[in-house]
Amino acid sequence: MFDASAPSVTMQRSQGAAHVVMGPRGLIDLSQRGSAKAMLPRMTAGLPEIVFLNTSGGLASGDRLAFAVDLRPGTRALATTQTAERAYRATDDPAQAQVSLTVGAGGWLDWLPQETILFHGSKLDRHTRIDLAGDAGCMLLETVVLGRIAMDEVPARLHLRDRREVYRDGRILHHDALALDDATLPRLAGPALTGTARALATLAVIAPHAPDLLTRARDVLNEPGVTGAASAPPGRLVIRLLAQGDWPLRRQVNRLLGALRPDPLPRIWQV
Repeated sequence: MFDASAPSVTMQRSQGAAHVVMGPRGLIDLSQRGSAKAMLPRMTAGLPEIVFLNTSGGLASGDRLAFAVDLRPGTRALATTQTAERAYRATDDPAQAQVSLTVGAGGWLDWLPQETILFHGSKLDRHTRIDLAGDAGCMLLETVVLGRIAMDEVPARLHLRDRREVYRDGRILHHDALALDDATLPRLAGPALTGTARALATLAVIAPHAPDLLTRARDVLNEPGVTGAASAPPGRLVIRLLAQGDWPLRRQVNRLLGALRPDPLPRIWQV
């Protein structure tokens, strides 16, 4: 028998931070602590890659995780994650994830993390900020999967606050936010929201030439099982995707990346 009067146990929480600084000739500085790690695989083609890893295996209540990249002027690179991030059931405060990306003048960053899987009862607050200097540009991807699709898990409870902001020389260019909670989940099935989709993604290009890519993007928005739309406000290209499964969504994302960028897909991805 359990003793209901026994004091509650304080669970251990994971904390991690990894920071990579790169210049045109390669790595300048690397710092990492706790559960956050960064790897720089040797590349023979495409952009230099930065691969972040959360060694705790996922995010639970009260965990804190921070990834940061600083690209010096004239530096081009791709940053991704080794695997999908998992947000587990939380009994207390949300997990906190912070992504800070800085791109110097004349530089370019592809921020292409793998998907985030939200388990039933998960709680996650995440903030991604990209600071561009001068004529720098970036591509950023965010993919969210509701529940473990292979196990037919449909979350009835969760909390997500996800913000992505892009600034140029201190002035905001792009702001994208997603909020989900117990009250909003039952309404997602409406035709104006996600319908029956269990996986959703946003791909954005922030650069003066981004609107010129609109036709190219729309030409490949034809993956079976995926609904997509693209728009091109000044200085941006924004693509929204919805799918019932994560693999059709991944295939559509791969086709878009192949059409919009000259470099190979991230080496770490399973395609």
